[in-house]
Amino acid sequence: MKAIKCIVFGCLMMLFSCKEQPLEAQKTVVVSQASIEKIAPADLKTKIDLDTVQLIDVRTPKEYSKGHIANAQNINFYDADFLTQLSKLDKNKPVYLYCKSGGRSAKASKQLQNAGFSLIYDLKGGFVGWKSAGLPIKN
Repeated sequence: MKAIKCIVFGCLMMLFSCKEQPLEAQKTVVVSQASIEKIAPADLKTKIDLDTVQLIDVRTPKEYSKGHIANAQNINFYDADFLTQLSKLDKNKPVYLYCKSGGRSAKASKQLQNAGFSLIYDLKGGFVGWKSAGLPIKN
């Protein structure tokens, strides 16, 4: 008898839970359209005009001063106003990020994605990968 009650109760629950909710009770889920792509150092060098893109070095100023990719803007990931500085970038243009080896730039990419940026590229291997590929650096 207990088993029959459970079956009947389960069927009633399924029946009422499948009933369509009124339009105002339905929730809308917004999915970010932003993409984060990894880009190889050679592709960044040859396929992108480094003079005109939003190229961001998220390392510390001390790291940046020891060498960086030409025309990279230094926005320190550890600064208290990091997100404020990122918000000054154009959300509709691609943003290229790098750090020393990829950890900070991956976290920064997620923050840009959450802030509504549309195209985000993260340099594979970071600055270490850039130098290992024999690409030019600026001191």
